[in-house]
Amino acid sequence: MSIHMHMHMRAVAESEIRDDHTWLAAFMSEAWDNHPDEYAAGIAVSIDKVWHAVNDLYAAADVLDADAVKPWELPIYGGRPVAHSADADPSNLPLGILEPPGVSQAAGFLASVSFDELWNVAGAKLVWSGWDEAQVRQEFLDHHRCLQGFYGQAATAGHAVVRAVWA
Repeated sequence: MSIHMHMHMRAVAESEIRDDHTWLAAFMSEAWDNHPDEYAAGIAVSIDKVWHAVNDLYAAADVLDADAVKPWELPIYGGRPVAHSADADPSNLPLGILEPPGVSQAAGFLASVSFDELWNVAGAKLVWSGWDEAQVRQEFLDHHRCLQGFYGQAATAGHAVVRAVWA
């Protein structure tokens, strides 16, 4: 049996966030329950299973501009982890927060990077055996466009992004 996993990101005003794992887990659980509406509103996005590979696509930016600051690290894994309380079950949901300056940097990176150039560098490593390259490329392009819109809107609003991984 395969486990269906998602990385779920939710834009939220920084002033509304409590830096408390229990509170954030409940907030993200409610956001996940409302995901279709929040996705339609542009305040949430999720990536099924392949977020590591999307990060690998963005890491190709290092090859394109090795001297640059590394804003490619922000869209998927950027920010800081939120620690569990001392009495929490350590297997609980991993959570992270990317503050508004990081969200703006991520949005800037996503707006300025060429998907085609990234794909030219990293695409061959991202096409899984037996998969059609055009389909895989389209899947990554769709993720890239969703992340561009999501981070662009979050940055414009001055929001932070909370990240959770669901199984």
